[in-house]
Amino acid sequence: MPKPSAGQVPRKLFKIGEVMAATGISRQTIHDYTVSGFIEEEERTPAGHRLYAEWIFERLAKMADLQEQGKSLKEIKQLIDEGKL
Repeated sequence: MPKPSAGQVPRKLFKIGEVMAATGISRQTIHDYTVSGFIEEEERTPAGHRLYAEWIFERLAKMADLQEQGKSLKEIKQLIDEGKL
């Protein structure tokens, strides 16, 4: 990860365990959502672990709301691909 320059606030990236703790979503589901294109990793650690940006929390919450409304994952993925989510 590049070093922030003077006056720049470093952005917070979240490990998968932090995402799990904040959302209650399992590690496997987060992995599946990443591989399927519902969310994206921002970076990887030198060891290859995924790091996620803060925006994924809002995306995951919207996905959960849509699922509760009866939308399928296929329908949700289409909304993402169309830039509507």
